[in-house]
Amino acid sequence: MRILTSGEFINETKDSSPSESNDIKLDSTVLEVIKHVRKEKDAALMQYTEQFDDVKLTNLLVSEAEFREARELVEEDFITALTQATENIKEFHLAQKEQSWFMEKENGVLLGQKVTPLEKVGVYIPGGKAAYPSSVLMDVIPARVAGVNKIVITTPPQSNGKINPYVLVAAEEVGVDTIYKVGGAQAIAALAYGTETIKKVDKIVGPGNAFVARAKKWVYGDVAIDMIAGPSEICVVADETAPPSYVAADLLSQAEHDESASAICVTTTKEIAKNIKNEIERQMEKLERKDIIKKSLEQNGSIIIANNLLDAFDIVNEIAPEHLQLMIQNPTDYISSVKHAGAIFLGNYSPEPLGDYFAGPNHTLPTNGTARFASPLGVYDFVKRSSIIRYSQDALLLATDQITKIARTEGLTAHANSIKIRKDYPHASCENK
Repeated sequence: MRILTSGEFINETKDSSPSESNDIKLDSTVLEVIKHVRKEKDAALMQYTEQFDDVKLTNLLVSEAEFREARELVEEDFITALTQATENIKEFHLAQKEQSWFMEKENGVLLGQKVTPLEKVGVYIPGGKAAYPSSVLMDVIPARVAGVNKIVITTPPQSNGKINPYVLVAAEEVGVDTIYKVGGAQAIAALAYGTETIKKVDKIVGPGNAFVARAKKWVYGDVAIDMIAGPSEICVVADETAPPSYVAADLLSQAEHDESASAICVTTTKEIAKNIKNEIERQMEKLERKDIIKKSLEQNGSIIIANNLLDAFDIVNEIAPEHLQLMIQNPTDYISSVKHAGAIFLGNYSPEPLGDYFAGPNHTLPTNGTARFASPLGVYDFVKRSSIIRYSQDALLLATDQITKIARTEGLTAHANSIKIRKDYPHASCENK
């Protein structure tokens, strides 16, 4: 893991060429999958599941018997932990819930906003060799709180043709009983356009690999999506009050995701940087996924020595990290210094995995610098807003000249006439003349 000065880091960032945003080979594969699913529907899903997951299915839908079996396979202490996490996540997201509102003005003017939940949402949960029951909670609970009526899950099957039992138990915990054994770009295509078994949804949410991310990008417009998520990221700002062992453990927790994950620490002295690097090397050797971690840190890991904390936050805002940990003295005092971050963790006892699994805020976060303009997944992602407008006759007549002036300036005389006719004929009959 490299140790850089802030100047070296900024120069390296400027000099680095942006990654190719339109990977032609990847897009070619994804578009072919989407096209095939739209044409052949269930048959294409079966074919791709056999091709990519090495599983031959006769039924895409998880059965009630599989749900019952999953409950028997899962430990009770996991269910207890899952239940508490569910309560925490629900409590947090209830605070995000929006209400419709209206304002009455003089002359009979009523304005407002009607908040309506989406009707159908598809949740993609990565699967196969790994299991992500936490993602089930994070993607489904805000949709439930928003009032979404129909929620379905797609996730790749394991080698035995079944869905990971922990994922099934998590789905049952949040009230989702419709789960399809489909993964990859083909699952996104099925949710976007529908097949004989899987019905088209209004929005697709959830993380996935590069094929899933590109598929979401290509179907966007025909269906809504949450975001196009990239590899996991963490940035830790550490001063002399941060235990190097804690900082190292937290950086390693993200580096283990995959070789493309990013783990960056910003600190203020060379001594702190060296201590953290030594601790990383010591802890890494004991971890199961150390080969992945090593590649991740070699490619995307850095410890940056800033001139001071002000300089440190300039670096943070340049990175716009998915996860930001402030392991510094009085971290709350520095919240206002953070302009761009998906989630902010304060102090030495608020590690990133706390947010992944348990605290309550959503762990589906903007990556690849998109925290500059994007937000965590929330209840607001599962509603739409309609404007409400009602003018009385007196109120419209009062505004007629101003409205028609603007309409004529834009050359839209029919717009102007729509207003003017109500002034010229204020008591027009409903009958055709």
